[in-house]
Amino acid sequence: MDHIAGVRCTICGRVMPYREQMTCPHCGEKGILDILFDYDYIKKGFTKKSLADNHDNSMFRYAPLMPVQPRDFSRFLRVGWTPLYPSNKLGAELGIKALYIKDDGLNPTASLKDRASAVAVAKALELGYDTIACSSTGNAASSLAGNAARMGVKAVIFVPERAPEGKVAQLMIFGAKVISVQGNYRETFELSRAAIDKYGYYNRNAGINPTLTEGKKTVALEIAEQLGWFVTDWVAVSVGDGCTIGGVYNGFHDLYELGFIERIPKILGVQSTGCCPFVDAARENRDLIPAEENTLADSIAVGVPRNPKKALRAVSASNGAWIAVSDEDILATMGILGRSEGVFGEPAGVTASAGVMKAVQQGIIKPNETVTTISTGSGLKDVKNALRAAGRPHKCAPSIEALEASGII
Repeated sequence: MDHIAGVRCTICGRVMPYREQMTCPHCGEKGILDILFDYDYIKKGFTKKSLADNHDNSMFRYAPLMPVQPRDFSRFLRVGWTPLYPSNKLGAELGIKALYIKDDGLNPTASLKDRASAVAVAKALELGYDTIACSSTGNAASSLAGNAARMGVKAVIFVPERAPEGKVAQLMIFGAKVISVQGNYRETFELSRAAIDKYGYYNRNAGINPTLTEGKKTVALEIAEQLGWFVTDWVAVSVGDGCTIGGVYNGFHDLYELGFIERIPKILGVQSTGCCPFVDAARENRDLIPAEENTLADSIAVGVPRNPKKALRAVSASNGAWIAVSDEDILATMGILGRSEGVFGEPAGVTASAGVMKAVQQGIIKPNETVTTISTGSGLKDVKNALRAAGRPHKCAPSIEALEASGII
């Protein structure tokens, strides 16, 4: 591919030719790769004008910045180009200059993970695979199942037994072969890795496959384009494995190198206090160590992140910050976003917004600054916790007299 300059290991820094490899041959599985793009080549045909003239309102409008061959992407699920809402209430209540909410829960299978799965399916088809596999706490699984079903590709998915029923039901409906693993996410990941090696499936695990980060970065490309190539001072992202925040940074870095934006925004990485290996490492100025997975935000309950280098770089290179919020804060934010902005996010989906509120309180985000927060998944993914956040409905007998006597209204 002429638009790809090579790959670079995030551990040893070696630069190698791009040959569809997933990890560094010198560093093994920990040697996650960065895909390097030839920006001078890309600039020849990929411009602000070419985007303005492009009527493909999906993530594949940015295909020249992805490691895939040109093809007809119209047959794929329409992933991406989700709404970016200017805040009507919350930004003013926080006392900041401007707040924008990117609602990626409106993707086809209701999460940002569709971006990674769509490019994974495209790559698998390109390379001649008929089966894709992954491990997931839920969203990556359902997104792979849906995107694979659309394109006639088989999906084999490993989920920890704690995965919410709503997410498991979704991927079962899409016809995936689902293995519920009696263990935590780390054990689920290890089993999926062994199965992929043994049976020769295409690997959709974001902690290994560098192509997936390049799919997730399209959320950053969209944010910048939707804001007219203006970027806010901060972009807040919830963090589990580290792939999403790494992709967000990559997207803004691409645009900066192409001259589309004048600066890279500061990135706020947000985790739950019940599972925050990145926040702990940053606070104590040490390497990551395994953490407990004790949070209701299941999508970011990753005690052993598989993409630590890209996540840490996203925050450090952007002069950003790390912050952790409690599960109580997350539940409260589900209600706040719903009532104030009409955005229904799952616990992990609203964690970034909870982090923004705490960062404002702590003075990390200043009143004169602008912020974009990414809601990564729909609240319909986790109805149990949505009801914990919102409470149960009022009960009333079927008469106007009973309604009036109840005092509900």
